[in-house]
Amino acid sequence: MEPATLDDIAESFVKLTLALGQHDQDYVDAYFGPEEWKEQVVDQELTLAQILEQARALSDQIAALSPPADDAMLSQRQIRLARTIESLAARASLVAGNQASFDDESKALFDAVAPTYDAAHFQAILEQLDRALPGTGPLTDRYAAFKVDFAIPGERLDDVFKAAIEACRDRTKEFIELPAEESFVVEYVTDKSWSGYNWYQGDFHSLIQVNTDLPIFIDRALDLACHEGYPGHHVYNLLLEKNLLRDRGWSEFYIY
Repeated sequence: MEPATLDDIAESFVKLTLALGQHDQDYVDAYFGPEEWKEQVVDQELTLAQILEQARALSDQIAALSPPADDAMLSQRQIRLARTIESLAARASLVAGNQASFDDESKALFDAVAPTYDAAHFQAILEQLDRALPGTGPLTDRYAAFKVDFAIPGERLDDVFKAAIEACRDRTKEFIELPAEESFVVEYVTDKSWSGYNWYQGDFHSLIQVNTDLPIFIDRALDLACHEGYPGHHVYNLLLEKNLLRDRGWSEFYIY
């Protein structure tokens, strides 16, 4: 039996990710790979235990591969794919009911642990705000009063977002070459746990949703335009699709 290649492992990873998405609806943001792969996954109906077992087997397969000695990009691909498979296994374990501490969970899922600061660190920031904000009384009340003048009226929200997006796009294009056909649509929603979200659709297109349940301030409009659009998730995802999926054929980038 021929040993598995990186391409073989990448295809298996995508299918396992789709399989985990059958158990965890929040796991897969986007998939634009072959429809038959998705059909195979639905037909298989893998259990969480089977997904975890297959993910560990993939980890063993990729660990057995020799690192590419003459191609830095291939070497990075192997490292990234190995860690992404480990993350998938960790998520499957959590969904199955196995608990972990916050730091252990973030390390397993994202290969990162949040820094720890003592109370003095935050007290210094509060003191800076106290000196900067006008008025007297509790700091939280003064901060809320300061922000009121920067809230975007509901009837102007779309105009402000479009202006922010266009400005961010123009600035991004000064530094990054974007495909001529790239685009995204802004949609205003309610009843979400987040303030904004980018749903990448493939073919250099995104749907960006903005949650209007809470007041939106002018700085948040710019923040969302940058973070979700330019040069944020939208640009990041289309560059992955262009440079790694289309140009190099790395199928793990069929899915997010």
